[in-house]
Amino acid sequence: MSADFDVAVVGGGLAGACLAALLARHSGIEAARIALFAQVPPQPPAADSPPDVRVVAISRASERILRAADAWSRLPARRLCAYERMCVWHESTQPEKAGALCFDAADVGEPNLGYIVENGLLQAACLASFRDAGGRLLTHPLRALRVDERHAHLTLQDAETLTARLVVGADGARSLVREQLRLPAHTHDYRELALVATVRTQQPHRHTAWQRFLSTGPLALLPLFDGSCSIVWTLGTQRGASLRDCGPQAFEAQVESASGGVLGAVTLAGERRSFALQALAADTYVAARCALVGDAAHVIHPLAGQGANLGLLDAAALCEALAEARAAREDPGALRVLRRYEQRRRTHNLAMAAAIDVFHRGFALAGGPAAWLINGGLGVVNRSGPLKRLFARQALGLAGELPRLARVS
Repeated sequence: MSADFDVAVVGGGLAGACLAALLARHSGIEAARIALFAQVPPQPPAADSPPDVRVVAISRASERILRAADAWSRLPARRLCAYERMCVWHESTQPEKAGALCFDAADVGEPNLGYIVENGLLQAACLASFRDAGGRLLTHPLRALRVDERHAHLTLQDAETLTARLVVGADGARSLVREQLRLPAHTHDYRELALVATVRTQQPHRHTAWQRFLSTGPLALLPLFDGSCSIVWTLGTQRGASLRDCGPQAFEAQVESASGGVLGAVTLAGERRSFALQALAADTYVAARCALVGDAAHVIHPLAGQGANLGLLDAAALCEALAEARAAREDPGALRVLRRYEQRRRTHNLAMAAAIDVFHRGFALAGGPAAWLINGGLGVVNRSGPLKRLFARQALGLAGELPRLARVS
């Protein structure tokens, strides 16, 4: 019996939608043989609407992947905000002083370090690319999944069952695919909230991503296309909930104080949302006829803004592995094929998670002698051209081994 599809991607978030678009255009698999199980995409915002509260920092490597997916050209240029500079400092020092780390795109000969983009725009662009390539977008929720030697069997909410030679779990931290196939994962509850909101500031953001590390958790101010800033503030659960729900004036005063007044007075420009933070690491990304990408495989702390970029790198690496399999006439669901993807991504993701955890434990929450050591280290990096260039390349997502689709513009 032949399968209904060669690949079924479960989850239409950024990683899953981008993977589907890449597969339809670069894997050699016929687009009509690729299914994407996703909800109806969000409606594009009106031209004059304010920025959405959910934004992501897109690295140069991710920009290249999105271009390969034919998604980048579908984004309205006026709603993209390039950031050309980063400034990181500890609460015990001052921004743009000796103890802070500041670097810009010129350090590595680039026009910018990346873009701040609304998450919904990216998702919609990837889904549109997939549909236009001839892929099958299915909006029926998945109810159950099982695999046998030849196929993955996907049972939908209406009891219909479809088959695929490979199923990809791109369905987030609470992945039904991972759960149904009993793939183990380790989790850690940070007991923190990420508080996000859009604010207007007295001083212009200067196309700079600002981040201040406080004893209570890091605060980032990310530049947006209309001159406002997106804030991402990590706080303990109780304090985070209190600031999410307090009056606007009290909130604005707290943000201005926590930012050290780096951009002057702050005015809340919309709603506030919060998200509970946890780390997650799947013990394996693959099994026979199954692969995991994005948050279904790994979730890291948001202090470096790398979660979305790691998911896009997963998508590019899996597409590359399946394209190689197609060229060699191999079964896309064969474990030997999927192991190639896992080998290319799992070690990199674990290393990134470990580095972020070190920053979270030793940097964001440091005080006393630890803060002194950290500030000294930032000062050393700031005075060293080679180290600053290394940090800039990390921000661009160009350090280390990259999938082919992240190397080609």
